[in-house]
Amino acid sequence: MNEFDIKAAEWDKSQMRRERAEAVAIAIDRQIPLDRNMTAMEFGAGTGLLSFMLLDKLGSVTLIDSSEGMVNVVREKLSGSSAASAMKVVKADLEKEEYPDEIFDLIYTLMVLHHVNDVEKIISKFSSMQRSGGYLAIADLNSEDGSFHGNGFTGHRGFDPGYLATILERHGYAGIRHSTVYNIRKTLPDGTKREFGVFLITAVKKQVLPAD
Repeated sequence: MNEFDIKAAEWDKSQMRRERAEAVAIAIDRQIPLDRNMTAMEFGAGTGLLSFMLLDKLGSVTLIDSSEGMVNVVREKLSGSSAASAMKVVKADLEKEEYPDEIFDLIYTLMVLHHVNDVEKIISKFSSMQRSGGYLAIADLNSEDGSFHGNGFTGHRGFDPGYLATILERHGYAGIRHSTVYNIRKTLPDGTKREFGVFLITAVKKQVLPAD
């Protein structure tokens, strides 16, 4: 059982997480022309907070997460819900597994990328799972000094959006935009209060032109 399995049952009780998801949902809606014909995928969907906020603007959403606990929470939410006809939850680790079942118009993720070991590999995988002209939206921490997670965290200390933009360009994305869309207020172990910015970077997968 990993830390996200343990946290899953209480995840949605956090006001900060709900507010953060709402801020990111609003920003995605402003930057991407969402419509009810779009097929979407959320990578590292957790309990689906963001996807449930976007669902009424999309055609269908596949929620993928590697945590059994998180996936079970989403299944409980969908049980008997009208959303069940438009949402599908899949337990899979896209860092290690392929998901060849669908090609998506939109892929998005919230506060997941800094936990991913090989960022370039996962962005390459996103590109392979998207139609030309599809949209990618990544929300994550701005670069920080390690205070957000504290000692023992082995992931990334946030990202410089400009650095991510260069990776996106290498994997066939254009029209890249980014801005800070939310600030997480956190009290550190020494009592210091800090704010950590969350950026949203959006991009369009380039159209592949047929050869002459």
